[in-house]
Amino acid sequence: MVSSLPSELEALLVHQAGVVDTQQLRQHGFGSNDVASRVRSGRWQRLLPRVYATFSGPIPSDARTWAALLYAGPGATLSHQSAAWVWGLTDGPSDVVQVTIGVDRRRLANLGWVRIHYAHRLEWSRHPTNVPAVTTVDDTVLDLVDRASTRSEVVRWVTRACQRRRTTPERLALTLDSRKKIRWRDLMQAILADVSDGAETPLEIAYVRRVESSHGLPRAHRQRHRRVGGKSQWIDAEYEAFGLIVELDGRVGHVEDGAFRDRQRDNVSTLRRRSTLRYGWTEVYDSPCAVAAEIIDILRRNGWSDDPKACGPTCQLRAAAA
Repeated sequence: MVSSLPSELEALLVHQAGVVDTQQLRQHGFGSNDVASRVRSGRWQRLLPRVYATFSGPIPSDARTWAALLYAGPGATLSHQSAAWVWGLTDGPSDVVQVTIGVDRRRLANLGWVRIHYAHRLEWSRHPTNVPAVTTVDDTVLDLVDRASTRSEVVRWVTRACQRRRTTPERLALTLDSRKKIRWRDLMQAILADVSDGAETPLEIAYVRRVESSHGLPRAHRQRHRRVGGKSQWIDAEYEAFGLIVELDGRVGHVEDGAFRDRQRDNVSTLRRRSTLRYGWTEVYDSPCAVAAEIIDILRRNGWSDDPKACGPTCQLRAAAA
């Protein structure tokens, strides 16, 4: 029976957060009796079939990650929410470790906190150098989009990836073109066009689609920068030719310092002969026609002469604008 760990195995354990599988143990001279003895004594723990933690106590997230990859076998790659955590698209690890393997592999059971996915083009979507193996940022976003259940979830993943500077609309569009099958493709293409045009947050995307485009309004200049009193200010949407600024407040509780900055920004706009309208989630999602009517009223007063359009058969634009 092996009583101590070979230096090569110790180095491997450092690399794999203290987790190892039975094949690796055999390669370093450990038989089943050696493993069983350590598990019985409580020095080691069995995490998954054929996978062990060579320590006692709580299992940290990096050890769970390695355990899932070793369980899934050769070519296994972190994906979906687990890859999102690696790339900073989420603010914490998920309870379930998501792993993708090739479709040519035998089927593996999902076990408790391990979820197995299958992909045709895993060799293309895997990051070439990252350890542990993980899907690229762009493929991670598209994997999450493909499994999204709502449009707002699609918008959230795309805008978060771009806003956090993990990728660009152009890179996402290229990756989207390379994927033959993906849910929400048309919506993704529209969102990427809006993001490229300057929209940065889910609320801005909703405003562009539900208020501006759907009612035939002129396109605003987005995320315009200006300096006032030595401080940077960003304008969400400016209809410069018609003296109108639209600010979109997606944060809950715009109070105290945030409210002061809003008032200061609005005052500066007024001094520059710009009207400011301010909307949040409730108005943009629940009353987009009424929002459009208010904007049209100011645009018309300032010279806009084009005809707006109804967003659909039940559009309330005419009634709201009357």
